[in-house]
Amino acid sequence: MQIFTKPNFNFIRWRWHAIVLSLVVIVAGLAFMWSQGGMPLGIDFQGGTIIIVKFDQPVREDAVRAALDRMPGEKVVQQYGAASARELLVRLPLTVEREEGSLLDKDVKAATEALQQANIGKFEVVGTEVVGPVIGAQLQRKGLLATLFSVLGITTYIAFRFRFSFAVGAIVATVHDILVTIAFLAFFGYDLSLNVVAALLTITGYSVNDTIVIFDRVRENFRIMRRDSLEHVVNTSVNQTLGRTIITAGTTLLSVVALYLFGGEVLKAFAFTMMVGIVSGTYSTVFIAAAIAIILSRQREQARVPASPAADAPASGARKTNNRKKSASQA
Repeated sequence: MQIFTKPNFNFIRWRWHAIVLSLVVIVAGLAFMWSQGGMPLGIDFQGGTIIIVKFDQPVREDAVRAALDRMPGEKVVQQYGAASARELLVRLPLTVEREEGSLLDKDVKAATEALQQANIGKFEVVGTEVVGPVIGAQLQRKGLLATLFSVLGITTYIAFRFRFSFAVGAIVATVHDILVTIAFLAFFGYDLSLNVVAALLTITGYSVNDTIVIFDRVRENFRIMRRDSLEHVVNTSVNQTLGRTIITAGTTLLSVVALYLFGGEVLKAFAFTMMVGIVSGTYSTVFIAAAIAIILSRQREQARVPASPAADAPASGARKTNNRKKSASQA
């Protein structure tokens, strides 16, 4: 399936505009998070109370979530087990009292009273669990290590398969996608949770896969376009893979949008992260990764240029000396 017959868009022309736009979004996101006191953490990282509630009749998650709105902080309500079990899992945030050693019964009692006042049906609490701040800190560390190791592995792979400047371009594009996605998460008020970390790791692989497709075409075109400039080769490669990029990103984006609209409250943060990441990954593949690779390649070429006159200087000096000796001997 072909979307374009022979596309010839000059993407490389807009590389500096794209870089400036990305920097504006990233800096704005970091400034917004700094003004809010950092990225808000979800229950997985911050800690909290988990309550499993069993109802006599099927109850919608939205009704339970609305009943718990009177309690402070972020609440997560999701189905627990099979739908026929009529059990819901409720996650409540870690309170100050909890950090000071308050009993688990306090959170359970508050949630029970809120559900009773909402009058959404008979229920009983069949299980409770506390996720302490120590466990939350461990999850933060493991999530960060997982992200760093994935980026390191990708860098090593691309450095061996392509030029080093291409590897740097791919990594800059990947970091760009993560920072842009986190900025939009902060703008729209989403918390950092395990679902969001999973989506960020997925975005990392998706973005790099898109970038490798273009870089692979660049490597193929270098063999048949040796006399052309690097900008022309890269721009041609981007245009040749443009149809594939749009089809892949479009179909994936449609699936994620459906997940966002119909996947329920629990998957909204995951789906939103994926939506932003897919758009950012496609944008960075076309503009950021290729632009960084070209900039670094040009810098390496310019660094080699001054070496030639310096190397020729002794030779020219030697030739002048020999000519003088010949002139003296002839005289």
